[in-house]
Amino acid sequence: MSLLQTILVIIIELAAALGFIMVTALILIYMLRKVMGHMQARLGPIRVGPHGVLQTVADALKLFGKEDIIPAAADKWTFRIAPAIVFTASLATFSFIPFAPNIVAVNVDISLFFLLAISSLAVLGIVMAGWGSNNKYALLGGLRGVAQMISYEIPLVLSTLGVVMMTGSLNLIDIVEKQKTMYNIVPQFLGFAIFIVAALAKINRTPFDLPEAESELVAGYNTEYSGMRWAFFFLAEFVNIFIISALGTIVFLGGWNGFLISLPPWAWFMIKSYVLIFFVMWVWSTFPRFRADQLMDVGWKILLPLALLNIALTGLVILLREGRIF
Repeated sequence: MSLLQTILVIIIELAAALGFIMVTALILIYMLRKVMGHMQARLGPIRVGPHGVLQTVADALKLFGKEDIIPAAADKWTFRIAPAIVFTASLATFSFIPFAPNIVAVNVDISLFFLLAISSLAVLGIVMAGWGSNNKYALLGGLRGVAQMISYEIPLVLSTLGVVMMTGSLNLIDIVEKQKTMYNIVPQFLGFAIFIVAALAKINRTPFDLPEAESELVAGYNTEYSGMRWAFFFLAEFVNIFIISALGTIVFLGGWNGFLISLPPWAWFMIKSYVLIFFVMWVWSTFPRFRADQLMDVGWKILLPLALLNIALTGLVILLREGRIF
């Protein structure tokens, strides 16, 4: 292909990926509203379109028409770039997710490392949003977000190390392929439990939504945002929900490896991912918010020691299995 054709193909692929991400975010927003509605004995969206399916589309169109307001006292450059950093980090992370053996945008030998590393960059956008807004509520929300993400990023990463030790690879496709006979959730159930709790904190969802606690901080770090800048934060949250559920599916639930019935690999992957998403929304709808001190205690005093214990036990089991002890 010529250079022009190559550039055209790249543009088409990027547009398709962005479209898929946007549609996924809209589906998850609608799904959350309906799930929370039924769990709270109400209907949820019902007016716009059949069963309210067009409600999120209507909300998106409304946001396009909203005025983009920048506070007079804000650090304008920081205020403007913060939503772009958060959303770009989510988009970049998405490119490492393999939906099937041959459906992945970027496949590198250390894709798990890259995914976790790039996803952690979103914290820069959150603290920049809090600082750039020049608002005390936004600043407190940004600082809470930094403290929470640092506290729970460590056990999240450590929870996946047991799987890496068992499979001997940081490549997400290799990790899935080595779960054909048994899913990693069986030998790594403790790691999976740690992963789920840390993942809820990473995506700032109840009971770990302190950075956006409405009763304390109005709307947290995005208090001063409106229009499409606010929408970028909102979309990034739902993209992150899909990414963290997809990562849990890949690392612990066998990815596209199915059972009982034969389905295309991508179909199994999406089914498992949406089951995890439903679980996240169930927790989101059920539990009250932790206090700040309780949140820190769970991260540093419970999850971190358990993650280290899981790594030690995994290493011991591997050594015993290989006959390198006794």
